[in-house]
Amino acid sequence: MDEIRIKDLEIYGHHGVLKEENVLGQKFLVSMSLGLSLHSAGISDDISESIDYAAVSHLVKEEMEKTTYKLIEALAEHLCEAILIRFPVVERITMELKKPWAPILLPLDTVSVCMTRNWHDVYLSVGSNLGDKKKYIDDSIDELRKDKKIRIERQSVLVETLAYGVTDQPPFLNGALFLKTLYEPEELLVKLHEIEALGGRERTEHWGPRTIDLDILYYDDLVYTSDTLVIPHPDMENRAFVLGPLTGIAPYKRHPVTGMTTGQMYEKLKSVDSPKWL
Repeated sequence: MDEIRIKDLEIYGHHGVLKEENVLGQKFLVSMSLGLSLHSAGISDDISESIDYAAVSHLVKEEMEKTTYKLIEALAEHLCEAILIRFPVVERITMELKKPWAPILLPLDTVSVCMTRNWHDVYLSVGSNLGDKKKYIDDSIDELRKDKKIRIERQSVLVETLAYGVTDQPPFLNGALFLKTLYEPEELLVKLHEIEALGGRERTEHWGPRTIDLDILYYDDLVYTSDTLVIPHPDMENRAFVLGPLTGIAPYKRHPVTGMTTGQMYEKLKSVDSPKWL
């Protein structure tokens, strides 16, 4: 990935734990490495194919003057997020935020925080088997689109399938999404649960009927397990209602554990058990 670098941009701000820092303010130094593809700009010599680093710098100034933060960690987090959202061409940012002469009652040049943030590639499974199934799915996708930390890139066609696991229930309408997000995995899970709640989802029965179901299938190539979340989604290789729609938008996406592509897993599953399409 190519980079545009901005070094030691001087901004006057009012950030710090001490009241005096918030009132009097001081100089901060901001350095950024913006990760993006510059190939097209290098060929065309056209600014529209790159990014206006002056605009980035002025955005940093505006955001630093708009709100006061106690911690420069919080300020740096906010600035990274603001740049990634405002300039979609930027895929990754590494920022160092320096605070000269921090008041620690000892000789000190600067204290700084350095962080890297980027858009993450996520694949979701979406499904519903109660009420107006398509509307529940469409409404949930609309809620995802409203969130500035989420960009939906591709959406599969919807397929109707028999229920999996607990089969004595109405058929499902299922699909898949490819999106980019700034949320960390557990944060994204909370967001999905909030959207499910808006859609009237009630978690009363494992594998039971539901108005809307939003599941994380892949998050980059992460292999992750916690008390609340497993990535990649467990048992997805045995679920035609997941692999069918996912193959439509990501046939060559590889499972980070098995190494099999979506298409390969789907073909293998079809060879032993025909999908229960309706």
